Amino acid sequence: MKSQNKYRKFQLQQKNIEALERENSRFKRVYSEYENIAEELWNLENSTNQPVPDDFINAMILQTSYLEDEIEDWLIKFDNQKADIKH
Repeated sequence: MKSQNKYRKFQLQQKNIEALERENSRFKRVYSEYENIAEELWNLENSTNQPVPDDFINAMILQTSYLEDEIEDWLIKFDNQKADIKH
């Protein structure tokens, strides 16, 4: 059994992500890139094929981290916007 993809940290916020994807094409593009890189990174780390240079893996981890930060910022703003609407 494969271990869970540790790069999929936004699974509990899927409803907000789906709403943001409908509202904001830039967010949709960034989130799609994040999902693609996270999936590829997970596959590389769990592959039994040829080894991949650490520099390449580290660069992908760094890119994933930047994308996560950007996504988190959007999600925080989205949550704040929803809270403001309720008041």
